[in-house]
Amino acid sequence: MDKIVGQLKATAAKFNLPMGDRKMTYNSRLAQEVGLWAETKGKGHAFHMAAFEAYFVDGHNLAKKEVLLALIRSVELDPGEGEAIIDQRTFKDAVDGDWKLSREKGIAAVPTFIMGLDRLVGAQSHEILEKMVIKYGGKINPQN
Repeated sequence: MDKIVGQLKATAAKFNLPMGDRKMTYNSRLAQEVGLWAETKGKGHAFHMAAFEAYFVDGHNLAKKEVLLALIRSVELDPGEGEAIIDQRTFKDAVDGDWKLSREKGIAAVPTFIMGLDRLVGAQSHEILEKMVIKYGGKINPQN
């Protein structure tokens, strides 16, 4: 775990992202479901950033309902609606579909960028991503 955290910290430092001293890995499945709901409310980016900080900086367990509800409140989403989303697992099938597509594409890490025959895995600089986009004429094939 120390080696993995060390690698994460090094990558985070390159991108000026905060990173705490996590000692545990928690299941983020429910957070993924809540994140999809937040996206439908126009708060996806805010929720994902709050979840990133809660998990990677503060070491909170994103599998806990009370942690997710605090994140929901922090990005000014309706906590009552959020609780119903969690309890009813409203976005379970959508996340299952995302995971299925990831397996079909051979994606085992995030982020992964696929364009044409090229694949970039892990956090990449803007310059590297830009080169990839330019290589493919600025167009991304939606089938890839």
